[in-house]
Amino acid sequence: MEYTILGDSKAKGPLRPLPSLAAAFSVVLTTVLSLVAPAPAATAQAAATGTVLGGVPIDTPHVNGTVWATAYGGDTVYLGGDFTAVIVAGRAHVRAGLAAFDAATGALLPWAPVANGRVRAIAADGDHVHIAGSFSQMNGLPRDSLASVTVESGTVLPFRHFVSGQPYSVAVHSGRLYIGGAFTAVDGQSRGNLAAFNLATGLLDPAWRPTADDHVNGLAINSGRLYVGGKFHTIDGQRGVRRIAALNPATGAIDPGFRSSLVYAVIGLGVNQGGVYAAVAGPGGRLTAMAHTGAVRWSITTDGDPQAVALLDGIVYVGGHFDNVCRTSRVASTNGDCLDGRTTRVKLAAVTEDGVLTPWIADGNGVTGVHTLTADPTRRRLAAGGAFTTINREPRARFAQFA
Repeated sequence: MEYTILGDSKAKGPLRPLPSLAAAFSVVLTTVLSLVAPAPAATAQAAATGTVLGGVPIDTPHVNGTVWATAYGGDTVYLGGDFTAVIVAGRAHVRAGLAAFDAATGALLPWAPVANGRVRAIAADGDHVHIAGSFSQMNGLPRDSLASVTVESGTVLPFRHFVSGQPYSVAVHSGRLYIGGAFTAVDGQSRGNLAAFNLATGLLDPAWRPTADDHVNGLAINSGRLYVGGKFHTIDGQRGVRRIAALNPATGAIDPGFRSSLVYAVIGLGVNQGGVYAAVAGPGGRLTAMAHTGAVRWSITTDGDPQAVALLDGIVYVGGHFDNVCRTSRVASTNGDCLDGRTTRVKLAAVTEDGVLTPWIADGNGVTGVHTLTADPTRRRLAAGGAFTTINREPRARFAQFA
């Protein structure tokens, strides 16, 4: 197994765990203090290879408030958050919670819809961008926590609904828009933290109504499944789907082929053909890899919660408010500090699909760190957003793009 770091022809060779890390990366975490042998699925990934992006992000403008959401669409990367301006060469350009950059050059684009509150999630779909958050207006028009706009001009579409609560995540698949979050109803119809809309008609799907018993933080679609992750213990009253479940995107029915028993809440999700990767909370925090059956393949522990996951070229990128990757799963119950040694990775880290920490260094700063990661496999880009102001001590206020 080998790694390559783009932009550094010397940084290539056999990929081995850092000293004393082997135990942490070859076992499965079942609780914060107990370990069992790795699942057989873990050994099937032994031949995996990965190409790590460069740790120096390309030059991009600065953002003056927290970035909560990123999404690629065509040649553009979209940002959503709490910001009011984007700073280019010292000049402030007004952007009310939404902005767009050229994915190749990092240049600010004129696209500038106006949200009057936090933008929490974005999904780009062809000619449209779908937006969720805690706003009540978009471009001065009433839009309760959910809106769709055009990619060309940011013109608000007629798509309009009333959400009793707040959506935290959005996803688009086969003509449907899915939302997950903390809400009890949409348009006066009962919905338990999950809902779907027909994009052809703009209407709430009356038949798609799985009910999660607690918040849904992340959505990810792969191979005919909609994976949902969050704080919930049951969906439709069924157990065996604790924290993560796989749903039928068309019907909302639970897929019985995936079973989860994760202990702590899932904050972010990433999915590919190799499996499901979850940013998991708890004392410290952990990045956990699962097979498409739900069986845990491996888990690594950090001294703060991972909050976002993105997959690119055989590498799992994770962002959060951690400062270190722990050498074992043991952490202090009071503050999550690593008890058996640590390897510094500040707010960002890269791990192979086998669960081996790579030498990639892209250290951020701040307290809450990275809130969102999105990969663009076409251009081999990684977008990171959050509350950081530097990456590897270079100014990158709240948004960075790696290539």
